Amino acid sequence: MPETSPDPLTHSSTDPLTDLLPDPLTAPLPAPRPCALLLSGAQVVTVDDERTVYTSGSVAVDGDRIVDVGPAREVEARWRPRRTVDCRGRAILPGFTDAHTHLFQSFARGIGDGEPIRPWLNHFMWPYAVHLDAEDALTAVRLSAVEAARAGITTVVDHHYAPTDPGTVLAVADAIEEIGLRGAVARGMLGDRTKTADARGLPDALYRYGTAEELELTRQCVEARGPDARVRVWPAPLNLSYVDRDLIGGAVALAREHGVRWHTHCSEGAGDPRSYLEAHGVRPVTWLAREGLLDARATLAHAVWLDEEETAAVGAAGAGVAHNPCSNAYLASGTMPWLPLREAGAVVALGTDGPSAGGRQDVFEVMKQTLFAQRLATLDPAGVRCEDVLEAATRDGARYAGVRDAGVVRPGALADLVVVDLSGTAAQPVHRAVSALVYTARAGDVVMTLVGGRVVYEDGHCPGIDEEALGARARERADRLVERAGFGPLTVPWRHRSRRLGRTS
Repeated sequence: MPETSPDPLTHSSTDPLTDLLPDPLTAPLPAPRPCALLLSGAQVVTVDDERTVYTSGSVAVDGDRIVDVGPAREVEARWRPRRTVDCRGRAILPGFTDAHTHLFQSFARGIGDGEPIRPWLNHFMWPYAVHLDAEDALTAVRLSAVEAARAGITTVVDHHYAPTDPGTVLAVADAIEEIGLRGAVARGMLGDRTKTADARGLPDALYRYGTAEELELTRQCVEARGPDARVRVWPAPLNLSYVDRDLIGGAVALAREHGVRWHTHCSEGAGDPRSYLEAHGVRPVTWLAREGLLDARATLAHAVWLDEEETAAVGAAGAGVAHNPCSNAYLASGTMPWLPLREAGAVVALGTDGPSAGGRQDVFEVMKQTLFAQRLATLDPAGVRCEDVLEAATRDGARYAGVRDAGVVRPGALADLVVVDLSGTAAQPVHRAVSALVYTARAGDVVMTLVGGRVVYEDGHCPGIDEEALGARARERADRLVERAGFGPLTVPWRHRSRRLGRTS
């Protein structure tokens, strides 16, 4: 007669150790453990390896970490929270990384429309940067950081180049951290003036420091905000195509020495690689790779006009690229080669490029624009999907910024989270949370943003921030800046401006 295993529900063991084990049918359930916060009953978009979505899920947070995630009933049975937030009709997802922004440019919102990149810089952005003082910059940064928190952005890479004295740079980092965000202030550097900069008409007033002094000042800033700082400082040659080559080499060495990343504008306009090729006989990213300067610490903003060799080099190095589709469309700069870069191995993240070249810091808008721009460029509606752009905005953004344990909703990860209302008419019906987030949601649908478990935005307010006073101060200082920089004609309503220019509206 064949042997059979004992029925685990009826078998009586004579083993004294087994007899001490609790009966699975009668043993009491473990007592719920305490936690700080429970986000309950949402569609939880984890962005994990399996792209798991819990249609009715909960997330438990304690300290700065996620301690549990899963089906709502299971998670809620395991925890005794000090605070519970009902998230029915909402989605929970990882916080966004804005991989390339200029927070100081918020005073420039709505000015400079209708010019391509080089005239836009020469006629508008360089004068703006030159006339901005430290207090202007700090007010603009605070305004932008609040806007970011309200939009679900938890990490920023802020390319700051006006003003760049150490006092202002460190104050900018402090301001970002005070709002509650994490990330980096990439200190923009120009160094010794180059012939390419001369040809492009950069104003002398931008050149406050030579190459050696730029590197030393950046070193001081990097060391002042060490590894434990929530907002670090990175070296950031302003633009790969026209800054001093020794400055780039020094920036890479500085980043390697201090364990940070480095940042630069790269081939945003078609003229960037062309002018570099004319000046040096080689394309800029190819030069970086040949000199051993292109590495996984490199974060390249835009990278629109790369050839096949440069694309392969960026991927082989595992470098990061910040795709900025809204500003690229605003300035008609072109469309980044998304699929070739990702397939080559690059870490592709998303950036807003700040409020001056697109209007607002809204990663929802950036995700949607990424889909549309890539589909138009390739004529392939399946080449880029919602899941791809959501991963770029969250998980890949965290990798790009060097923030470990972020960009995914799982136990042990940093509690950098955003809660988005999907109950509005425009989102109904929600068949798939991911597509609703990418196609229909926008920054105004964010109801809560957490960074490291701390609520930095909730239901219309950033805790501890007097937004009304901040807005009034920003308007006052922006008006003075517009007058000081001579931007008055650019702010005249179009009908009146057209008459002055001899056109009819």
